[in-house]
Amino acid sequence: MTMRALPWREAWDRALYAEDGFFRTSRPAEHFRTNAHVGSFATAIAELALRNEAQTIIDLGAGGGELLTALRSLVGDQMRLIGVELGARPESLPESIGWQSALPEQIDGLLVANEWLDNVPCDIVEMADDGRVRQVLVDPSTGVETLGDELDSDWLRTWWPLTEPGERAEIGLTRDAAWADVVARVNGTAVAIDYGHRRADRPPFGTLRSYAGGREVDVVPDGSRDVTAHVAVDSVAQAAGATAVRQRDALTRLGLQTTRPPLDLAHTDPAIYLQRLAAAGEAGELVAGGGLGDFWWLVTGSLEHGTLTP
Repeated sequence: MTMRALPWREAWDRALYAEDGFFRTSRPAEHFRTNAHVGSFATAIAELALRNEAQTIIDLGAGGGELLTALRSLVGDQMRLIGVELGARPESLPESIGWQSALPEQIDGLLVANEWLDNVPCDIVEMADDGRVRQVLVDPSTGVETLGDELDSDWLRTWWPLTEPGERAEIGLTRDAAWADVVARVNGTAVAIDYGHRRADRPPFGTLRSYAGGREVDVVPDGSRDVTAHVAVDSVAQAAGATAVRQRDALTRLGLQTTRPPLDLAHTDPAIYLQRLAAAGEAGELVAGGGLGDFWWLVTGSLEHGTLTP
């Protein structure tokens, strides 16, 4: 039996955040690999926190606490670590790491949101054959879509104008507002990390996707799978006063090394050679084009002491 078709934003929100929604019943690591699951990423975040003399690091959308656990081994007790996540506190999380379901009103230090904005639901629109931009509706149980009422949007005209029938867009107003709200709470540095696009390279048919069990699956907002869409990073950056930097560039500026160790080290100190080789491999994954290196970092504050420059 099919359900009543809903605007995508409403169906998406229910699928991820209702009591039986995806992020209340699943851990991201069960379904996809991201920065937080690569050890060298924690090293870079620890370096960023040290450079900015942060006393607190908050991981917004902390998943299973993988990043925070890795950070604890790097920074010891000199920094307070807090995960913000709707899901229950992981049983394996060290007791010294805080865990809460809502973002604090005031944050002093460093806040990192890794692939958080792409899960902020937004309205989806499509230009119909009559040239009008209409809201896309979806049946939550089947994923079957229909076109609804015409939707007028200043944001769309400014950031993602549609010109041909069949073209689609994800209206980023909710992402702009969400990240501006986060940044307003932070006295320090805030970094949102996500796949994204800018006006010059908007995808003509949108980026709505679903993932489950380590692979891409049909997009159905039924709570059994992730629902995600890339972020209009230029719009978010303007709304929050942030600077957009590619991950590969940000991590290089934070000192991440991708160079393989010299081969002669394998003979003089095999253990150190293997350790450095593994670290170089992890670093390579984080900066790789066509993969994690294509993430955008939206930075409010600095990657180092002084003024942030692209």
